[in-house]
Amino acid sequence: MNEEQFKSRTKQLALRVIRLIEALPNNRTANVIGNQLLRSATSVGANYRAACRAKSTADLIAKLSIVEEEADETIYWLELLVESSLISFAKLKDLMQEASEILAMTVASIKTLRSKEKQSKIQNSKSKSPNN
Repeated sequence: MNEEQFKSRTKQLALRVIRLIEALPNNRTANVIGNQLLRSATSVGANYRAACRAKSTADLIAKLSIVEEEADETIYWLELLVESSLISFAKLKDLMQEASEILAMTVASIKTLRSKEKQSKIQNSKSKSPNN
């Protein structure tokens, strides 16, 4: 998946959550959970866009770590909606799956970047060694 496709997926996640929030019952619990969910879900895409403009690998990893946290938090709030019986699991299943896939892809990207960064440091230290 390329950068533009992932941007689109994270934006679609936010839009789906916006529609969900608008359909929640108007009570205190739904409002609190809904506000938290709205913040975290919209933050996923916003922080991914920021990551796309990272200045270095370390900056990219840091920004993607925020995407990871926000995606995980989004899943948490979706779970609370189900477990508090505000909305059925059947209605949120696909949305939860999408958030989980975004989370998994973000974690995989972070792991790959960390591995490449580590390899690069090893290569740089070998090239600076007086034995070479």
